[in-house]
Parts: sequence; C-alpha cells; structure tokens
Amino acid sequence: MNDILRFATGWFKLPALGVWLCIIAACQEQPKEMPQNTTKLILHPTPEFNADSAYTFVEQQVALGPRVPNTEPHRKAAEMFLSAFRRFGWEVQAQDFEAIAYNGTILKSRNIIASYNPQAKRRILLAAHWDTRPYADMDEDKSRRREAIDGANDGGSGVGVLLEIARVIGKQQDSLKISHIGIDIILFDSEDYGQPQDEEQVAFKKDSWCLGSQHWAKNKHREGYTAYYGILLDMVGAKDARFLLEGHSMEYAPSVVKKVWDTAHQLGFGKYFVYEATNSLIDDHLYVNQLAGIPMIDIIQYEKGSFGSFWHTHRDKMDIISKETLYAVGKTVLQVLYNEDAAIAEQ
Repeated sequence: MNDILRFATGWFKLPALGVWLCIIAACQEQPKEMPQNTTKLILHPTPEFNADSAYTFVEQQVALGPRVPNTEPHRKAAEMFLSAFRRFGWEVQAQDFEAIAYNGTILKSRNIIASYNPQAKRRILLAAHWDTRPYADMDEDKSRRREAIDGANDGGSGVGVLLEIARVIGKQQDSLKISHIGIDIILFDSEDYGQPQDEEQVAFKKDSWCLGSQHWAKNKHREGYTAYYGILLDMVGAKDARFLLEGHSMEYAPSVVKKVWDTAHQLGFGKYFVYEATNSLIDDHLYVNQLAGIPMIDIIQYEKGSFGSFWHTHRDKMDIISKETLYAVGKTVLQVLYNEDAAIAEQ
C-alpha cells in the first residue's frame, strides 16, 4: 500500500506509472484531444538541417561519458557546449548554481544559455536537459543499477538537435538569415538526478526532478525576460520514436502544439508527430509554464506508460539513435522558427 501511494503522489521517471516525469494525481485526468484536421501552412524557405551533424553532436557528448553533476565529464560537457555556441555566433552565458538532490547531495550545476538576436522583443525559447541519469534504475541487470548511463537519447538527443539548429541559424548570412525574432536556447542541468525507483530508504521529495529549470524559472538570465512560447526536446532521437500530445503541453499551450504538429505533418513527418493524446508528464516544461509563465510544449517519446525499453538502462547508447528521427525533429523546429520570423516580417 505504501508503494502504491508513493507512486500515485509523485514519482518522476517510472515507466508503467508515468515516471519519467512522474504522473502525479492531477495528471490522471484524460488529456485533451487534438483535432485531426491540420491547418494548411505556408512553409517558408529554411536552410537545411544536417542530421549527420546532429548525430555527431550526440556522439561527442556520449564520448565524454555520463554527464552527471559533480563529475569531470559533466564539467567538460558544459565547456564544450559554451564553446560550440560561441563558435556559432550566439551570445552565451552559464548560469551556475547549487541544487540539492533528493538525498541531500549538493549538485554543482550549470544551465547553459545561448541567445540569438538578443535585442529582438519577440522571442522563442528552445530547451533540452543536458545532464544524464546517475542510475540505471530500470536496467535488467540489477547489479548495475547504481551505475550512470550514457544518455544518448535521454539528454544527448535533444542537445544534439539544438546544437545543430544553433549552428545552422548562426552561419546564415544571406536571405535565409533570421532577423525579426530572437531565439534563446537553454540547456537545463540537474534534470535527471531524481530518486531511483527502487530507493526506499529516503522519503519521497516533491519537485526533486528538473532542478535546473526550476532554478532558471525563479532566476531568469535576464531581468524581465519572457518569450512568446517555448519548445522542449526530451528523448527525441530513438529509431521510430512517436511523439504524442503530452497533457501539460495541451493544457498550457495547445496552439503551439498545433503549430508544431501541423508543421511536422506538412513536412511529411506524420509518423513521428502523432495526433494522439497521452498523459501529463513532469518535465522541464512544467516549471517553465508554472513558474516562469511562458507557454512551453514538450516533444517527448512517451506512450502506453513507456519511454522506450532503453529508458534509464545501459542500453541508452548510440546504437539506438536514428538520424532520421533527429532530422524529423530538427527540421520541424527549424521550420517553425523560420515561419515565425516570416510572419513577423509580414506584419
């Protein structure tokens, strides 16, 4: 009975019961359904999203080792991200903070923030978490459940897509240059240091996941910062991934969901972006919505109580990453940005 109550009130990343972002009691309501009829959009010209490059960005992260806070791979990864964004011509800053994990561990953390066209008033926020899970608490091999995972998909894929978007946008010097909107990319830290599923010696701690987004939402990188809307990418690289209509996305930003899903379908990515409702999940977007007041959606692989058989296991390696999936997500988000820029230009 205690375990049942524990799960129902707040686990974060437990597949069958909604964990990656635990399904809390309020999340048990049926999510809103998205109308099946898509809106015909004008697809404005965009530069090409390079899936090989995005894949390489994922590969480079995994090569460092698990990016767990308080470790050397974590420190090296942060420096790699800062260097990459600067190289791409974006304005960059690191938001250093100490987070307290569910077990009292002090996590030396860094949110990485990159801004394009920083003076533009109309801004779009893109985000992913860059840290990796310190535990393989869903692994079949129980002897390895306290070992950190590679996090190729869970952490690495979203960051890889965003780095490629930053590279593509930053290098444009011609008519394809975005000039009417501003874009901010935030790589949230300390998202995945939540309580292991089989941990019973520590009492459940509310809001013990997504520590980087919680910190940023309460301490924004620029005074008075806001964005028109946001898009979170989480676990967006697995082969044949399907992205359903996540409940909190539909609750807080249904028009943004429709904009993104309609764009994906018009680009021919309907097998990835599916008009089907799924549960509300506790992910970084929830705190951006609730604490920062910015409508943000979550593009995440989750259906039928599962984030994939490799989730929080040692199988979350490069061999599950698909260039086709990375391309579908990256091209869709890039198209949304260029359509947004064109819409402002026409006003």
